[in-house]
Amino acid sequence: MKIAVITGASSGMGREFAKQIEHFYQNLDEIWIIARRKERLEELQQQLQTKARIITGDLLEQDFYREAKALLEQHHPDIRMLINAAGFGKSGTFLEIHGADETIQSKMIDMNCRSLTQMCALCIPFMSEGSRIINLASAASFCPQTGFAVYAATKSYVLSFSKALNQELKGRRIYVTSVCPGPVKTEFFEVAGGMNSAAKAFFMADPKKVVRLALLDSKKKKTMSVYGMSMKAAHIGGKLLPSQWLLNGMDLLK
Repeated sequence: MKIAVITGASSGMGREFAKQIEHFYQNLDEIWIIARRKERLEELQQQLQTKARIITGDLLEQDFYREAKALLEQHHPDIRMLINAAGFGKSGTFLEIHGADETIQSKMIDMNCRSLTQMCALCIPFMSEGSRIINLASAASFCPQTGFAVYAATKSYVLSFSKALNQELKGRRIYVTSVCPGPVKTEFFEVAGGMNSAAKAFFMADPKKVVRLALLDSKKKKTMSVYGMSMKAAHIGGKLLPSQWLLNGMDLLK
């Protein structure tokens, strides 16, 4: 049984990946869609032509991974693609966010870093030659960001981890792509606290286009997928310019 596994499928980029993936992999037997909100997954299930298996659970809880492992061992599928789209961010200074909720930034690290890592460890044993992993990073991974400090740091982890994992898995011909968009028109900013600058609103991207490019880049075995010239320029700037210059420049744009 050939399947795709998608976390964070109830909304945003994860939901869009679920809608588009069956057009890229037309021989999939099932798409396993994972999120906490069952009613959202049921709505998505009705929109897909490929059979969708709903898996509800909290990726911050270890019980989820034990149950998911048992399900994989029961069906022993061939995972053709794993898409780690679950994640969230909070906008504000480190101390502002901590003052509002002392646990939220630790949960952000757990969700964006630990859960993504655990999903890779869980699924890779069930992957075969030619399988793909797509990890949702962000253009925020290119350099530190004030007002988004922890989120940007977690996405730097995703980018670094994904590059190393891709190299480690080359011998098995399993390929890992990091998706690094700028602001995308999803529910993300409702959770994050809204747009905190006119600049981010100006660069807001269409999730359909970001996901389409990500799937194409994954098919081409690219290690990164960066949508839009502005974000590609940001990637180059992050590599060439001192981080302090970039931090000062971002402060001016706020």
